Amino acid sequence: MITETATEIRAVDDLLGRYSQVLDEQDWALWPDLFAQECSYTVHTLDNIQRGLPLAYMYDDNRARVIDRIKFITEVWAGTIEPYRTRHVTQRTQAAPLSENRWAVRANFQVSFTENDSLSGLLATGYYEDVVELGEDCARFVSRAVRLDSMPARYLVYPL
Repeated sequence: MITETATEIRAVDDLLGRYSQVLDEQDWALWPDLFAQECSYTVHTLDNIQRGLPLAYMYDDNRARVIDRIKFITEVWAGTIEPYRTRHVTQRTQAAPLSENRWAVRANFQVSFTENDSLSGLLATGYYEDVVELGEDCARFVSRAVRLDSMPARYLVYPL
């Protein structure tokens, strides 16, 4: 029987914290390292999911596309977009073992944004549905599905 341990939960929470820190510090080179070799990252509104619409704000269905997302931010779009800073507030609400080294994790989030030192605003709210792989050295996302409560307050450039 698989039992939940403090060590496993700590590894999951460490991953959630590292994820927020990497995005908030815009340390883009580290973002792909938070994902397993076989991975996916998607961003959908709950409305699209409930209607059965496949439309996504971001749809990275393999590691190469996760890496490409960072290349777009740092190389392709550099100097062509209005940069903004983010702050993530994340709270894990569920964690359940799927197998010996994989966990299903759900966490609520709120992401605020600030453009050019102006007033901050709420960018997006929702939850993450994750499959997390616990490895020898750290935990990584096998899949991270971002579920937005509604449309974001502005266009999305950076991962949520």
